[in-house]
Amino acid sequence: MHTPLRKREEREETFKQLIRELHEGADIEQIKERFRKLIGGTSPVEIAQIEERLIKEGMPVEEIHRLCDVHIALFQESLEQEQVLAPEGHPIRILMEEHKLLLGFAGELTKAVQAVKDAGSLDAAAEHLQQLGHLAEQLEDSEKHYLREENVLFPYLEKHGVTQPPKIMWMEHDRIREIKKSIFKLVGDAENADFPSFVSGLEEAAITLSETLAGHFTKENKILFPAALKVIGEQEWTEIRRQFDEIGYCCFTPKAAIAAIKEEKMMETPAVEPEVDGKIALSTGSLSRVQLEAILNALPVDISFVDQEDSVRYFNDPGERIFVRTKAVLGRKVQHCHPQRSLHAVEQILEDFKSGKRNVAEFWINLKDRLVHIRYFPVRDKDGEYLGTLEVTQDVTDIRKLEGEKRLL
Repeated sequence: MHTPLRKREEREETFKQLIRELHEGADIEQIKERFRKLIGGTSPVEIAQIEERLIKEGMPVEEIHRLCDVHIALFQESLEQEQVLAPEGHPIRILMEEHKLLLGFAGELTKAVQAVKDAGSLDAAAEHLQQLGHLAEQLEDSEKHYLREENVLFPYLEKHGVTQPPKIMWMEHDRIREIKKSIFKLVGDAENADFPSFVSGLEEAAITLSETLAGHFTKENKILFPAALKVIGEQEWTEIRRQFDEIGYCCFTPKAAIAAIKEEKMMETPAVEPEVDGKIALSTGSLSRVQLEAILNALPVDISFVDQEDSVRYFNDPGERIFVRTKAVLGRKVQHCHPQRSLHAVEQILEDFKSGKRNVAEFWINLKDRLVHIRYFPVRDKDGEYLGTLEVTQDVTDIRKLEGEKRLL
């Protein structure tokens, strides 16, 4: 009798052999039955774990990705047996509802492109071009869907040791973004486009998007999401939902899908733990005093903080300051730190911040052939109570010279 460990080892070895054969160009039909048996006895969580181990052993992510595409294409029917059950308002339910709508938009896009093609010219296709513009807007607003997965769901999976499958999904997100970008450009330039080239380019992009989304969403719905439901705890889903809410939803996300969970725990703000083991616990993480000070000093700006009594309480030390600050000013009234000619402006800013009339005050000056941007912000607690004022000073001379894009190091 085979032990669970032995079975797992056999599955891993079969995965490896299948990938080798695929890499060498083997005919899919020749390996179909072996692959069917492998997937049939493997849960979504185990598939994710096997992929994880294979990549850690050095197998290229791209090869795992290729096999992922193959098993989705070959064994759709076996994966359909794995049902994801999540109630209304659950993060997984929200994502799956959005999947359905996005697939629908992709299908409508393909039909709209065909209608434009059948019209024979841009002038005759005016109504269909308007529909294309609307669909492009829907697709553009879908970015929040991917951001919620990448910035909330994936990190929680990684905490439970599922690291490689999210990386593969993120690769696909970037591929989807590139396809959408090409669609936005084509639709945006439609008025001045050559009709045959426009239709040909858009038709290819629409079909590619539809196929890519179908494969991607199947992997998430049938493998990644079931795995997430099995490894992530109930209390964690509460926090995941809260963070989903912070990022926000798409304009097309069904209201029923994002109905608030009615348990009070969903609406409660997690308590901030006091300093533990030398760490200062904050609402978005914890840092040691050394780390916190080093971070503040690493900021590419000079900052100073004045408390609610108008006394200087803190300034960072970035190495080369734009304006001189010394420890002698700590505890000093900020009014005494400015020349008489600018005192009225200081008083006005503080008064407006305290009353809530103003949320920012900014100035820019030329200093030794450099352009210096000076901004003041009111600092408030979660209830809106005024705690003080933050001054942020930055040399923006070189920033103003930036043009185009720089995407490589």
